[in-house]
Amino acid sequence: MGLKEIFEVSKPRIIILLVITAVTSMYAGSKLVGPEIGYLEILHIIVAGSLASAGSSALNHFYDKDIDLKMKRTSNRPIPSGRSKDTTVLIYGLGMSIVSVIYAALLINYLCAFFVALGIFFYVIIYTVWLKRLNPSNIVIGGFAGSAASMAGWSAATGSMDILGFLIGFLVFVWTPSHFWCLAMKLRDDYAEAKIPMLPVLIGMERTSKYILANTIILLPYSLMLYAFGMGIVYTIIASIAGGLMLAYHYKLTKTPTSDFAWKAYKVTAPYLTIIFIGIALDAAFHFRF
Repeated sequence: MGLKEIFEVSKPRIIILLVITAVTSMYAGSKLVGPEIGYLEILHIIVAGSLASAGSSALNHFYDKDIDLKMKRTSNRPIPSGRSKDTTVLIYGLGMSIVSVIYAALLINYLCAFFVALGIFFYVIIYTVWLKRLNPSNIVIGGFAGSAASMAGWSAATGSMDILGFLIGFLVFVWTPSHFWCLAMKLRDDYAEAKIPMLPVLIGMERTSKYILANTIILLPYSLMLYAFGMGIVYTIIASIAGGLMLAYHYKLTKTPTSDFAWKAYKVTAPYLTIIFIGIALDAAFHFRF
């Protein structure tokens, strides 16, 4: 397996997103709860998070090799295209996953290592192996894997998990359905071909768009509720603008439930998590409340 294939099975975009959530949560935890962290601690969470994300993504590639072959979007991935052996990807995925947990346990703390392991477990076992092919709630429950990355960052800084750290991490869980169902609307035919029970395949585009809007209606007040648990004005303003923009696009999606508009809505939904977690870090740096 060459460098190009290693890069592909590691899903670098997911690595970047999860590392951003972990690092910003870690920074916020250090500022709002303490103790202060240095560059070395940040480096450790970046390494542990990158290894965990790359490993679990590779295991996802290994397990999904049969359905990847049936979908246009994934048919050229390293395993279905024949560029990498499935056993090589399996060994790489297991190795990276195991090393990430050991690294976090030895160089950060045991609670952080627990959340790193929990994220891997949810993405690989709960989502990929168990729910993805069987249940339309697959991405809803599987979304907790992303929450674990944020919680790993918070616990890396604080050595604990309080209610604010949990609620910040749970933002990822609440956001995931709106984000992924937009993508599923765009790729509905692919999922239908592979017999994956994503929501648009089972209930159609129009009803799925309404589920997306309903989820975003939950997400917006949830995000603003964090003010009551300690977040400040900077975060609240950013969350209001980002959530409001999502809500507007998802309302429009219910009026135009097509794959093309779902793709536009997806492009609006995708940056939300990065924006909201940068907002969390900025709020921690310039923290003030009325």
